[in-house]
Amino acid sequence: MKNLLTILFLVTALSISAQNRYADGMETAMQLWGEQQTSAASNQFERIALADDDNWLPYYYVAMVNTAASFGEKNENLLTRQLEKAKEFNDIAKSLSLENPELLVMEAMINTAWIAFDGATYGQALSGKNNQLYQKALQLAPDNPRAVLAKAEWDIGSAQYFGKDTTPYCKDVERAMELFETFENETPFYPNWGKDRAEQVLKQCAD
Repeated sequence: MKNLLTILFLVTALSISAQNRYADGMETAMQLWGEQQTSAASNQFERIALADDDNWLPYYYVAMVNTAASFGEKNENLLTRQLEKAKEFNDIAKSLSLENPELLVMEAMINTAWIAFDGATYGQALSGKNNQLYQKALQLAPDNPRAVLAKAEWDIGSAQYFGKDTTPYCKDVERAMELFETFENETPFYPNWGKDRAEQVLKQCAD
């Protein structure tokens, strides 16, 4: 009995230690990202992912950091490396967390970064795919504010491109703003971005 209690204690202690290392590592990566140290943040998230290879979140953040850094990037070689890494890690995350709306939104964002870089080359091939991804994300999680916002912003861009009214989609952004106020997920480091972006898009709608 004493040996069993000792084993249980050691297992519990090791589990707590691993959780603490994970939390500390994620916080460090978030801080680096906040300081715009993109490569360092990506490398830190990647190390965590390889150490905690059944957790989709660090893989997601590798994809997020590299995708966010690709918007506005003019160097095609750098952009390609970043977006290929983002796709690789997002695909792994999808294999770990099936039917996850956050990962569908991330995949669409990766596609959008390609389109923003070269719409003539990538627009036709990836636009239909993005429509499918956003529709599926909203089917899985109709009240996920990031899914609602990302779909609305995609629709606004499409409407502007074809010279159509964006008003209906601006209303979707308003709905996303409301959802940001109520959306909750207790998983540590679960994605919570988007509210600031929704405010920016709403301001553009009002202008």
